[in-house]
Amino acid sequence: MTFDSHVLTLVEVAARLVNRLTPGQRGGHDVVAPGGDALWAAVAEALGGDGRRTPVVDAESAAKLARHARLLREVFETVQAGDLARAAELLNHELADTGARPQLDPLGGGGWHVHFHGHDDSLATGWAAGCATGLALAIGSDLAGRLGVCLADRCDRVFVDTSRNASRRFCSTACQNRTKTAAYRGRL
Repeated sequence: MTFDSHVLTLVEVAARLVNRLTPGQRGGHDVVAPGGDALWAAVAEALGGDGRRTPVVDAESAAKLARHARLLREVFETVQAGDLARAAELLNHELADTGARPQLDPLGGGGWHVHFHGHDDSLATGWAAGCATGLALAIGSDLAGRLGVCLADRCDRVFVDTSRNASRRFCSTACQNRTKTAAYRGRL
């Protein structure tokens, strides 16, 4: 089973929000959560991409999405640890908090698409509701194993595994290569 394009977009945005807005380590280097103008830019970067326009982000939306990103990190971590019950509990709280609800919206070229909206139309609530719904759909299907936390030493960035055989274990090829090199040197 694979992600449909809309759910994949939502879980990838969730991963980008976690990786850009939460502290930890990336590739052996410390990552500090951004603040001020850097926070706004990090949120805009995380929400943009995949052919979408980069949104204008205000301070309140950026701060709210940073709070949501911390909870989403916990979801990725609990899935990685195999505690789907805790991940579901966290997501149920997030779904209720954002008032996530499906809605059919018209597509520009005709037809309809299911989008997930929050209890208000704000940037932060809308994206948080969508990301929580995407992660809930992954956990509620057999796609939970596609959500991961990098297994490289001194790296805790999250990822969505879109490989055919669900074999991805690292956030990047740099972390994969770093781990393989360390293992090789350890055998010498």
